[in-house]
Amino acid sequence: MLQYRSVFISDVHLGSPDCQADYLLDFLDNVRCETLYLVGDIIDLIAMQRRVHFPKSHQEVVRRLVRLASAGTKVIYVPGNHDEFLRNFCGQTLAGIDLRHKVVHTAADGRRFVVCHGDQFDQVVRCSPFLLLVGDRAHGFLLKLNRWYNVWRRMRNKPYWSLAAWVKPRIGKAAAFIQRFEMAALTAAERGQYDGYICGHIHSAGFRQSTGGLYCNDGDWVEHCTALVEGFDGVLEILHWSERPHIVEREPERVPSRIPEWHPGNLGDTLSGSAAARMSRH
Repeated sequence: MLQYRSVFISDVHLGSPDCQADYLLDFLDNVRCETLYLVGDIIDLIAMQRRVHFPKSHQEVVRRLVRLASAGTKVIYVPGNHDEFLRNFCGQTLAGIDLRHKVVHTAADGRRFVVCHGDQFDQVVRCSPFLLLVGDRAHGFLLKLNRWYNVWRRMRNKPYWSLAAWVKPRIGKAAAFIQRFEMAALTAAERGQYDGYICGHIHSAGFRQSTGGLYCNDGDWVEHCTALVEGFDGVLEILHWSERPHIVEREPERVPSRIPEWHPGNLGDTLSGSAAARMSRH
């Protein structure tokens, strides 16, 4: 049994045939934590408007989450854009699970992180419904291929491997969008004087460190089967869970402050740098 101080999961998409519910159930059976954050899109109400797909494994995930809350785990649910209806209940506690629009998480080392789904940074959603529709259909087709490809792998006793996760970083526009998303989250954290931002939404687990703070994305349970986990020392890691659970990434070293330590030897460099900055503005 793995023990963590905090665990963050998002983008489970219960109600969608692409949800990897069996892997998530195994994860919930083998991981314990003091606080479990459900960072949005746990239930896919949008997919269920098209077709209701809620098999026993999906129902069991819901039961398991309620059971964890009743057993003493603090469970906090921050709804996303696919379970947006639940935002109407933020501020309430349902079946022992606290619903919140956003949360400030204080890590064991004292760092403060904003926890929010992340859809507020999605410029495609805000600015171009047409591009969203085209991208959504292409992504849906890719997930369908991913599903059947892994059926084929299981028949040959091969572990899970995400075709969708392999393809997306190789699409230039997708990679550029992810980078802009990360920077938007870091900017929001810096403006709020937080140490970082924890979110999901874009199905791309990982970290990005800047002088403004630490961006953390917990990934998803459709393509990557990942969670963000915090150890009792406050260190954050990305944990992948399938037939071979393993840590795929650890938070990077912290970037030093923007203000360098001054000593007389760098006075000339400082002055010349200031002069260059003034010249660049003219």
